[in-house]
Amino acid sequence: MKILPIEKVREADAYTIRNEPIASIDLMERAATACYQWLKKRTDSYTPVKVFSGPGNNGGDGLAVARLLAADGYRVEVFIVRFTNKDSGDFKVNLERMKESGQAHVKELFDGDDFPEITPDDLVIDAIFGSGLSRPVTGFTAALIGHINRSGAIVVSIDTPSGLFSDENSTRKGGAVIEADYTLTFQLPKYAFMFPENDRYVGRWIVRPIGLMEEFIDRAETENFLIEKDDCRLLLKKRNKFDHKGKFGHALLISGSYGKMGAAVLAAEACLRAGAGLVTAHIPATGYSVIQTALPECMVSIDNDDKYFSEVPDLTAYNAIGTGPGLGKARKTQNALKLLIQNTSVPLVLDADAINILAQNKTWISFVPENSIFTPHPKEFERLAGKSGDDFERNKLQREFSVRHQVYVVLKGAHTCITTPQGKCFFNSTGNPGMATGGSGDVLTGIILGLTAQGYSSFEAAVLGVYLHGLAGDIAAKRKSMEAMIAGDIIANLGKAMKKLRKGTN
Repeated sequence: MKILPIEKVREADAYTIRNEPIASIDLMERAATACYQWLKKRTDSYTPVKVFSGPGNNGGDGLAVARLLAADGYRVEVFIVRFTNKDSGDFKVNLERMKESGQAHVKELFDGDDFPEITPDDLVIDAIFGSGLSRPVTGFTAALIGHINRSGAIVVSIDTPSGLFSDENSTRKGGAVIEADYTLTFQLPKYAFMFPENDRYVGRWIVRPIGLMEEFIDRAETENFLIEKDDCRLLLKKRNKFDHKGKFGHALLISGSYGKMGAAVLAAEACLRAGAGLVTAHIPATGYSVIQTALPECMVSIDNDDKYFSEVPDLTAYNAIGTGPGLGKARKTQNALKLLIQNTSVPLVLDADAINILAQNKTWISFVPENSIFTPHPKEFERLAGKSGDDFERNKLQREFSVRHQVYVVLKGAHTCITTPQGKCFFNSTGNPGMATGGSGDVLTGIILGLTAQGYSSFEAAVLGVYLHGLAGDIAAKRKSMEAMIAGDIIANLGKAMKKLRKGTN
C-alpha cells in the first residue's frame, strides 16, 4: 500500500471528484459513513458522544459523523471550535444539515468560553484540524486540546489527530496535539503514523477506504509504502512436484561464540524453517555439540578457534551467506569478517555483531557487496550511520545509507522499516511488542537468509522475511501472550504464518 504525501492525497480527492464523478459533499458523506460504521460496531448507543469540529473540511467530516450517530439514537453533542470565522463550503452544508435534523445539540465555542465537561465515560470525536495543518496549534484551541487530553475519555480522531503534521515531525514544531486512542484515517495511512514519537497521539490507527480512484493512486509517485498481506502473497514462489533440496539453495550461517551459541541455533533453525534446502552453520569448535544436538537438520563447519569465528571457510558451495548473531567482536573475528566481505561473490545478510564490527571499522563498509541486507536495531544503526535527533531524521539517514552503499537496511521496530538502494522505504504492518525479546532478531536474520538461499532477491527476501517474522510473532502472541512469548515461539509459528500467507493462492 502506498503512503502518499498530503498534497498527493488532496490530488487524489480532486481527481476522484472530477472523474468518478462525485460531488465533494458526497465524498465527505462517504468518508463519514465509513467512520460511523466503524464506531457503531464498537460503541453502544448509551455512550455519550461529544464531537469537536473545526470549521474546515475535517470539521465537516465530524459533523456528518455526528448526524449519522444521532439519527441512529446516539446521544450526541456537537461543539464548533471557532478559531476562525472562515468556514469551508462543505462544512457549511453539513452544519446546516445538522441543524435541520434537530437530533443533536450544537454549540459554538469561542476564545474565552468555558470548555464543556468531559468525563471518562464519554466518547470524544476529534475533528478540529485535518491533515492540511500548516502551523502548530496554540492559544485557545491548544487549551481545548489539553482539556480533551486530560479528560480520560476515549478519543477517536477523524483522518488524523488534530495538531499532528502528517509528513513531518510534530514534536519539533511544538504546539498542542490530540492524544487519540484511535485514528480513523481515510484510504491510505500517513507517513507520520510510522514513527514511535507519534504513538501517543495516533493510538491505534485504522485505514477506512472511501473509494478514492485507484487509477490515480496507482500512478502517484511516492517513496513510502506499507507492506501488506497481498504484497507478500504475490512474492511467494511456488514449489513443484519434482523439486528437490538442491533447488532451494544452500545457506551458510557464520554465527555463535563461546556463551552465545543460542543465537546460532535460533538463526539456523529459522533459516531451515524459512525453506532453505540446506543450511551449514560455521561455528567455533566449542559449539559443535550444541548445534548438532539442538538442530540435527543443520550441517556444521568447524572453525579452528575454540571460541570465536576466526577464519573464512570455502565459500564456493553456498548461494546465500549470513553472519552476525552471537558472533562477538574479538580481534580475530573482526579480521575474519573483513576477509569474508572482501571474498564473497553473493550479497550478505549482516546482523548484530557483524554490524557492530563494521561500525568500528567504517572503511570496510565499502567492501560489502551491493544488495547486501543489514538488519540492525536502532542502537546498532546509530553506531553504523551516526546519531539522529528523532526518528524522522533517522529515517533520512537510513535512506541515505542505503543509497550511498547500494544496500538494503532493515531497521527493526514496531513498524520495521526497509530502505532500498533507490531510497524507497517499506514499513511493515505485522508484529507486536511481545517480539521485543532476546533472540527475536536472530530469528529474523535466519528467515531472510533462508529466503535468499531459495533465490528470492534481496528486496523480496527483506520484505517477505520481515512480514513473515511479524506474522509468526502475532500468531505466537495469541497463543502464548505477549509477555510469555520467546524467540523460539516465533520459529514454532513460522509454518502457520506461511500457511496463512499462502491461503488463497493456487
